[in-house]
Amino acid sequence: MRSSKTFQFAALALATSLATLAASPSALAADGVRVRGTVVSVSADTLLVKSRDGDNVSVKLNAGWKAGGIAKATLADIKPGDFVGIASLPNAKGGDGALEVLIFPPSMRGTGEGSYGWDLKPNSTMTNGAVSEAVQSVDGTTVNVVYHGQSKKIVVTPATPIVTFAPAVNADVKPGAAVFVPADRADDGKLSTGRVVVGKDGLVPPM
Repeated sequence: MRSSKTFQFAALALATSLATLAASPSALAADGVRVRGTVVSVSADTLLVKSRDGDNVSVKLNAGWKAGGIAKATLADIKPGDFVGIASLPNAKGGDGALEVLIFPPSMRGTGEGSYGWDLKPNSTMTNGAVSEAVQSVDGTTVNVVYHGQSKKIVVTPATPIVTFAPAVNADVKPGAAVFVPADRADDGKLSTGRVVVGKDGLVPPM
């Protein structure tokens, strides 16, 4: 059985990681560069990632960078009032179908609020906002996401990847780990970041 000190340490680690992510809402918003792939190598100040396109991408790790983890969640975890980020694609019926869902913890409420183009797949969008209702239907669960006085209905099926943030330490960012890296591009084209979202135990960040 875990001691109370273990739980306190885990909670502190999670809070630190989330605070780092929340400090730059644009990291999960429309601007910036997003690197998705598998860690090839990592040093004190450089992360090399084999991207989903097969290219090796070098990202400078800023001083004090932090890792954040993800954990699996379910449709039942999406409740009215939750703040979520949903990547989606238009479907044949005229609405949108979810590609993935990220449930934000309360400390990150408001991160990247809005609906904008996303690069998970061609023509995909990311919608970050509060869930006003979630209605089950034959197609799945239709989630109504409200942002800046607007709303968007998105169908989430049982097959849709759903995650939330979880504790992680920098040591979890190691060769073979799947990562999502929100980065900034300098005028010379070089990438840098202060945060890395890492999948643990084989989990791949779906963002």
